[in-house]
Amino acid sequence: MAKVGYIGLGLMGSGIARNLMKAGHTLVVHNRSRAIVDEFAAEGAIPATSPREVAEQVEFVFTNLPDSPDVELVAMGPDGIVEGAHAGLIFIDNSTIKPETARRIAETLAEKGVQALDAPVSGGDIGARNGTLSVMVGGPQDAFDRALPLFEAMGKTITRVGNSGAGQIAKVANQIVVAGTMVAMCEALVMAQKSGVDPERVVQAISGGAAQCWALDKKPPKIFKRDLGPGFKAYMQAKDLKIVVDTGRTYGVPLPLTGISHQLYEAMVAMGNGELDNSAVITVLEALAGVQVGRADD
Repeated sequence: MAKVGYIGLGLMGSGIARNLMKAGHTLVVHNRSRAIVDEFAAEGAIPATSPREVAEQVEFVFTNLPDSPDVELVAMGPDGIVEGAHAGLIFIDNSTIKPETARRIAETLAEKGVQALDAPVSGGDIGARNGTLSVMVGGPQDAFDRALPLFEAMGKTITRVGNSGAGQIAKVANQIVVAGTMVAMCEALVMAQKSGVDPERVVQAISGGAAQCWALDKKPPKIFKRDLGPGFKAYMQAKDLKIVVDTGRTYGVPLPLTGISHQLYEAMVAMGNGELDNSAVITVLEALAGVQVGRADD
């Protein structure tokens, strides 16, 4: 078993970290908010006061943070992972960040003898808690091979996509599909509601055919009950889609559908609904159509 550091114990990170502990690994934890660190310490984890202190003690150090600047600061900033770097350390980032940021961090850490893996995940907080995430990895093959038992504690689909940054490119592709199908599913429900047809029956009718997808399988029952809590928070979906759009610009790839999805999620955040589930993008479409899908008293 390995000694593992985990930095960033939010909705996703806490689920992943607990599964690493359940798998028998010794865990050293750090988080900006102290309360969750104390909670983990009560469960047997070793608390640390800085990313540097985490890195000094472990063989592998994970981060799971909101955005590219956060990961850069924790990895390369004052009292960061780079200051606790030692030969043989492997840095693994579960965040969703820009591919070029992942490559830049990998290059900087390599100068200190640290190998880096960008390893964003998909599957939401349920997947994080249940250890069923999809893990998409970029970085050296030998580092991936060493880290594989850790990935197996957190996910069911684990793929080394390519070299540094390739995991984040895969996550970009993932978010293109996630956002597109989520918006399409919500449009379908609003269409049924506005036209006077029972959306629940519509879902039953189309879920066994070519329209079948994860969003249609998982989200309508909660929408019908107006249970719109996260899941995956909409403001994070909006952030991820900004990364997608920016990456499209970097590589000269037109992303017209994703651009529309991004605007809908930005509108949702502007409406004050950014803390809701990403399926609650339906609230934007409902406002435009003048209807509400589902029954609040169900």
